[in-house]
Amino acid sequence: MQQPYEPPGADAVRADDTPAHAVRAGHTPAEAVEAASVHATPVTPGTAAGAARVLVVEDDPTVAEVVSGYLDRAGYVVDRAGDGPTALARAAARRPDLVVLDLMLPGMDGLEVCRRMRARGPVAVIMLTARGDEDDRILGLEVGADDYVTKPFSPRELVLRVESVLRRTRPATAAHPPGAAGLLDTAGLTIDPAARRATKNGAELALTLREFDLLAFFLRHPGRAFSREDLMREVWGWDFGDLSTVTVHVRRLRGKVEDDPARPRLIQTVWGVGYRFDPARSEGSRPCATPS
Repeated sequence: MQQPYEPPGADAVRADDTPAHAVRAGHTPAEAVEAASVHATPVTPGTAAGAARVLVVEDDPTVAEVVSGYLDRAGYVVDRAGDGPTALARAAARRPDLVVLDLMLPGMDGLEVCRRMRARGPVAVIMLTARGDEDDRILGLEVGADDYVTKPFSPRELVLRVESVLRRTRPATAAHPPGAAGLLDTAGLTIDPAARRATKNGAELALTLREFDLLAFFLRHPGRAFSREDLMREVWGWDFGDLSTVTVHVRRLRGKVEDDPARPRLIQTVWGVGYRFDPARSEGSRPCATPS
């Protein structure tokens, strides 16, 4: 009697997934997805409120089926694309709330797909990569990915990351209606958390999801130094992860809120600690140190 399917290594999807790797003997990919869905971590009611739409862009059909099966089980409306042009066409026809995007795609890689999607408007992106090179991960963040998962990965973890990203894109508007006490305003920067809108001296800022969250966190805690570990936990919601993610987002955010990103006044580097948002420095002298 065959055993029920369980993805290998605590549901890990390998970087070199093939049916032989991802599906036990006697199971087709479709059967594997159905069995895997039984083990999927359920989403708390309301987590995917309004049936959030997720576009999975992955050229490996087995990986795509497993990931789509877990997301479907979690309550999301899932669409799929196997290459970049198809993904762009699907996104143009019906804009997703979030894209799970493989970096290595035929014809057009995930970086270019992400760039083109971002050019059309804001969309949350979680990038999948089979590469271990830190430069590739940083490139993904530089073009606007909100998070990334490196193969091999657990589909359960991916679902949790999707849930975390979407929760931040869909704040409870009843708690902080636009213009209410939730409005943050200092040093020429204004943030409306409910409307997900940020401006600098009245001009709207084009921020990604994590850049917005990072800026809002800084504005809520002026003058306080935070380590990169602190920011990873408080802004990304994770107790672990590649801390270069924080560094890249701070650099990108400086490029949008500082008058001179090479000599930042607002987001200060605190050597040996991390970063501090210091609105008072915007009125004072420029720092001497080179930012990291």
